[in-house]
Amino acid sequence: MITVVIATRLGDDRLDYLTAMHASLTRQSVPWEAVIALDGASPDRLPAPLAQDPRVRTLALPRPVGAACARNLALTHVRTRYVNWADDDDEFTDDAMSVRQDILESTGVGWCAGWSQDQHPDGSTTLWRCPTPPGRHQAGDVWTYWKSPSDTIPIGPTTILARTDLVRAAPMGGLVQGEDYCAALGVTSLAPGILLPVPVYRYRKHPGQMTAQVGYDQLEAAAREHAWAYGRSLRALVGDGGNFVYG
Repeated sequence: MITVVIATRLGDDRLDYLTAMHASLTRQSVPWEAVIALDGASPDRLPAPLAQDPRVRTLALPRPVGAACARNLALTHVRTRYVNWADDDDEFTDDAMSVRQDILESTGVGWCAGWSQDQHPDGSTTLWRCPTPPGRHQAGDVWTYWKSPSDTIPIGPTTILARTDLVRAAPMGGLVQGEDYCAALGVTSLAPGILLPVPVYRYRKHPGQMTAQVGYDQLEAAAREHAWAYGRSLRALVGDGGNFVYG
């Protein structure tokens, strides 16, 4: 079984998107749960389809703490073998869970990811291929495809389905943005995994998305520098077969 962890403040402009995210989960062919971290939001604002779905559990935080903290606190409530981060304004493709779970079960790797699609306001999509090539990757190899902090990130964080114990060992970084970069590098640095050449996630483009907000660019370079250095340090510590080496 799989748990999807979502942090949200249930803003007016996000309620329909969150409902669409939930609808994409209902189309999955494998069992799943969702833990929704309400980042200072009232549970009364949760859209009815989610509030009435027994597979959806909520964690109501008494005040806003930010996406990274909210997601990490929700991770404590995961009770399944596998976990996937998700945003409240995006969607999964219909076979996203089954295709990656099959790989995890059949190969024993720690994580499985895919490509994503940019979903535009008119409903059309554009395929995004991450710099990491499809195939099997040893622990720490994904970081090598992020040549410099200013380059495109090496893998889509929300495309990764991973063992829960692995995600707990590499949770969201303590950043106000770019925390998912750290999570992706942590998971892919601690265990081998497989990247599939198929889209598993749709990244919604809209005026309210985080990357379009005023002030986003002010910290993005610093967040990338931190995440890139974090990945480099993990890469330096990981030896052949995913074992840590020192000295």
